[in-house]
Amino acid sequence: MRVILARPRGFCAGVNMAIACVERVLQEAGAPVYVYHEIVHNRHVVEDFARRGVRFVNDVGEVPEGAVIIYSAHGVSPEVRRQTRLRRLIEIDATCPLVTKVHLEVLRFVRQGRRVIFIGHRRHDEAVGTVGEAPSSIMVVESVEDVAALDLPPDEPLAYVTQTTLSVADTARIVEALKARWPGIRGPAKEDICYATTNRQQAVATLCREADLVLVIGSRNSSNSRRLVETAVACGRPAYLIDDASELRDDWFAGARAVLVTAGASAPERLVQALLQSLAERFGGVVEERTVAQEDVSFALPQSLTSLQVRRASSDSA
Repeated sequence: MRVILARPRGFCAGVNMAIACVERVLQEAGAPVYVYHEIVHNRHVVEDFARRGVRFVNDVGEVPEGAVIIYSAHGVSPEVRRQTRLRRLIEIDATCPLVTKVHLEVLRFVRQGRRVIFIGHRRHDEAVGTVGEAPSSIMVVESVEDVAALDLPPDEPLAYVTQTTLSVADTARIVEALKARWPGIRGPAKEDICYATTNRQQAVATLCREADLVLVIGSRNSSNSRRLVETAVACGRPAYLIDDASELRDDWFAGARAVLVTAGASAPERLVQALLQSLAERFGGVVEERTVAQEDVSFALPQSLTSLQVRRASSDSA
């Protein structure tokens, strides 16, 4: 069986930076380390850190006063930051810079006197954090149908921003619907869907034509991973989202001569390699890596890590 391995796949720059933050805090401060929400949406990453003393919390009140707290890659609201200061916690901000960009766009549009339409999944951590920047001035839409249901005057000053991990095609349709109803609506100077999400979707759309089925490594709560499955299905291919090779089912491969393998932006490469080994052992899979786009993006670790190192040095010298 032919195994087409998509590239790019797996970790993006924001995920690399966020995971490196947790690793550095474990090294500098030791366990326990507290992270607000899952650092990235991947079960294996979260479970691995949990075994090493990382505690994932959904409420700042769960963190002891004066302890270190790391914000996840998805970002947090100003209210969370306020609670952190009240508890005198040491903040390490692992928010992806591309998510921070969306937060800043919201603030800019609100200062201009515009109501903001946030295109995204309202319960996703990224959406919750972004909407928290100006909750009284933001409305969330998830679909074209949501746009049709909006009850706003035709002359309302509006702007839109988007979640970074959406379907490129679905988002384009929603933006088109917004512009049709409110021609004067403003948008970001550069699209908010991140380069990694776009590249991985494009790789699936390009390569799945050669495959009989598509396997996506990623967790169920990973928005960008689910979008990869949707991209394959939209191209007419059966697609399955799996956490790891243990979830493979033989009946998926009945009559399959070629399978496309990719991974969401929060899925570790080790899971991909384990899947390839399983495909080789069970189905005689022969891997052929195909590159659709080159990625050379990287993000520096946050300045707040430097302050943590300074605090530790001062404590040691005392």
